[in-house]
Amino acid sequence: MSVCESILSLTPYQGGRPISEIQREYGLSNVIKLASNENPLGVSKKVQEAIKSAITQIGRYPDGNGYYLKDALAKKLSVSAKSITLGNGSNDILELIPRAYVCSKDDEVIFSQYAFVVYPLVTKAIGAKAIVTPANDFGHDLNAMYEAITDKTKVIFIANPNNPTGTLLSNEEIYNFLKKVSNEIIVVLDQAYIEYLDVEDVYIDWLKDFPNLVITRSFSKAYGLAGLRVGYSISSEEIADYLNRIRQPFNVNLIAQEAAIAALSDADFLAESVKVNSDGLLQLEEGFRSLGLKFIKSHANFISVKVSNSMELNQKLLEKGIIVRPVEMKDYLRISVGTYAENAKFLEVLKEII
Repeated sequence: MSVCESILSLTPYQGGRPISEIQREYGLSNVIKLASNENPLGVSKKVQEAIKSAITQIGRYPDGNGYYLKDALAKKLSVSAKSITLGNGSNDILELIPRAYVCSKDDEVIFSQYAFVVYPLVTKAIGAKAIVTPANDFGHDLNAMYEAITDKTKVIFIANPNNPTGTLLSNEEIYNFLKKVSNEIIVVLDQAYIEYLDVEDVYIDWLKDFPNLVITRSFSKAYGLAGLRVGYSISSEEIADYLNRIRQPFNVNLIAQEAAIAALSDADFLAESVKVNSDGLLQLEEGFRSLGLKFIKSHANFISVKVSNSMELNQKLLEKGIIVRPVEMKDYLRISVGTYAENAKFLEVLKEII
């Protein structure tokens, strides 16, 4: 039985190891997971109530068009519901885009070194050519990305803030880049962590200037719905129409839709989540400085720290019941921001080990 050649070089995506697995493997009762950029507060009470109410309806298929969730998003963002595409997490949208616009094995997809692992995964899976531009101080080098554009370029991915580095491009840098790129090339602005930025949401207005722009966002981070998998994109109505033609029917489940609507209505929980994260980042930064460790300044809900023998240190942390995330940057580990107590415990164990 033959398989498509384009997937032979792929390896399955490895998420952060679950708490239960580490408990079984090492015989531990208390395990702290700081590996998957999840919200340490969980979900709000409003979301919990919405989930309880929705459970009675799970014998029915969800609304395949996501009418009420799109309506809530449209009102919050002041956009047309027709410009929104819902996804099973924003990862779903990130896969739909190249499927819609990359039509040949000679077509090219541009993304940065040290960018989100899903970009190369989906590019290889559809048999396209990945163009990886060198990072600039662990972040995107937009000049290098622009220079990499050819007549074969179909899609450009930009994560801002970036994962796994947490670096941030300025609005001016991104806007000027968009002005230079042909409208025939789709530019994806991946904003899974936008809620952690203390900035005005001007990005939606950019859609009026750039018909080739697609903005992707997620409910998995600040809103705490990682386990339900719900994300969305905002784009021109034309692009949204094409994406909705190829997305799977019922790709966002009933409970996820109801939970996301409730999450959007709970501004207090979102504000608390953002504060816990900003306080946690400062706590981790101070801890790393006290240990003489270098780190990459982060604008998301995680931080990457430089250590000696990162894989060995990761293993020792696992044995102590602390789950963090090895990344493809040599000698770096990515640490998700936890609660104050979780961060403190991690720093205590880290100090003991090193």
